[in-house]
Amino acid sequence: MDALCRRSAFASANELCIRKQVANVKTLRVQAKTLYTCRMRSPMEQSSRQKNESVKLDMKGVLSFFKKSLAVAAASLVLTQSPCPVLADEVLTFPGSSFNEVLTVQRTLLQAWSIIRDTYVDPTFNKQDWTSQLKDTILKLSTLDSSETAYEQVRDMLATLGDPYTRIVTPKEYENFRISNDGAVDGVGLLIATEQESGKLVVLATIEGGPAERAGVRPGDELVQIDDVALVGMNGEDAAIKLRGKAGTIVGVKLRRTLSPDTSSAPELKELKLKRETISMSPVYTAVLPHTNSSGRKTSTGYIRLAQFSQNAAADMQKAIFKLEESNVDSYILDLRNNPGGLVRAGLDVAEMWLDGNETLVNTVDRRGVTLPINVARGHALTHDPLVVLVNEGSASASEILAGALHDNGRAILVGHKTFGKGKIQSVSQLWDGSALFVTVAKYLSPSLHQIDQVGIAPDVECSPLISPDDMSEAAGPEKFLERDACVLVAEHLIE
Repeated sequence: MDALCRRSAFASANELCIRKQVANVKTLRVQAKTLYTCRMRSPMEQSSRQKNESVKLDMKGVLSFFKKSLAVAAASLVLTQSPCPVLADEVLTFPGSSFNEVLTVQRTLLQAWSIIRDTYVDPTFNKQDWTSQLKDTILKLSTLDSSETAYEQVRDMLATLGDPYTRIVTPKEYENFRISNDGAVDGVGLLIATEQESGKLVVLATIEGGPAERAGVRPGDELVQIDDVALVGMNGEDAAIKLRGKAGTIVGVKLRRTLSPDTSSAPELKELKLKRETISMSPVYTAVLPHTNSSGRKTSTGYIRLAQFSQNAAADMQKAIFKLEESNVDSYILDLRNNPGGLVRAGLDVAEMWLDGNETLVNTVDRRGVTLPINVARGHALTHDPLVVLVNEGSASASEILAGALHDNGRAILVGHKTFGKGKIQSVSQLWDGSALFVTVAKYLSPSLHQIDQVGIAPDVECSPLISPDDMSEAAGPEKFLERDACVLVAEHLIE
């Protein structure tokens, strides 16, 4: 045990000494006020407290403990205090679950509750008593017997905020989130999905140069088995997790391939042993589109598709622009269709590559209602060639920040359909049990102070593609699709 003593402005000369220890919690005791309760405990009371293995948490101090990387200890503190005046009104006692996995979620709930209380964009918490929500949820958790149902109760509590973007994800879900945003994964280089009609797991594409492509796996192959596990009824996410693993390890896959479009042809079963590698999954695809304008002059347009704003999005975008500049393209098309967003910082970094000076990239509105602009930091565009940005109803969040920055600063013309309309920014906090909390901490407006949330950004020119941009995977050879994409043709016409 160690002692932590601090002066209290309310107690003036009285010393407030707090003794901390980590315990296996069977009862959660939470102080409702922001000051510690100081009182004497009799030996009988001390014995009872130790028997029940209680924990008392000061709700003002919870977050500071977590910020000091004492998350595990802070969730199971027993605080005893020296004699001093009573400074708070009430200590709330809650039953802790007898199931360890549920007790773990209870501790995680306390951490999540504190983060939301201090950072959530709406300080009224959707016009409700946030402390009462904590009380109700802890009591509900104490009656449950599994972490799955416990997490559902926490999700129900977060749902009372009326914000679908403030949410908690399990450790497994957070691991998948990090993989998708890191831009690299240890695996075999397969992109798979579930066929809606048949429920089969099929290969959408293989990563160029990856183990699966080198072994001859092709788009359209059905994934039947991974190691000794049959995949009947398994979803694509769970199958993808089984394909991942430490680089250098071996995974066995069984594939079914139809030899001919003739349905009477017997499918071929193929068994492969694939060695996992670290696969770089770039969110950027580029192509050079030749074009002959109305005067007969031959030009070329650099096409860049950005699929998401992952950790490597900005670096890959910079490489793409440099590559196309070396090809002497005359103009650019930036395709943000069906880009759901990702890391806001990546969106801002990409915007700076197209803008000069100190233009405003986006305006943020914090929980106090204060509007603050975020401006270009470096102020030197990588190219000044004409630019058209393609957007649609699947362009959201960081995509809307980027599109709004380029449009409102007069850098680009927008073509396509009105964007999704997600004008909120989330912070992500990993919680002590490996889960993560996504919290909306601010709203944002376009540089011209246009509302985006639930409104979206309207394009300058509307169009509908003849094909889905999702079909433009590198494995499928997207150039043949681009020449038939109506929005690309409209963009080329506007550039001319």
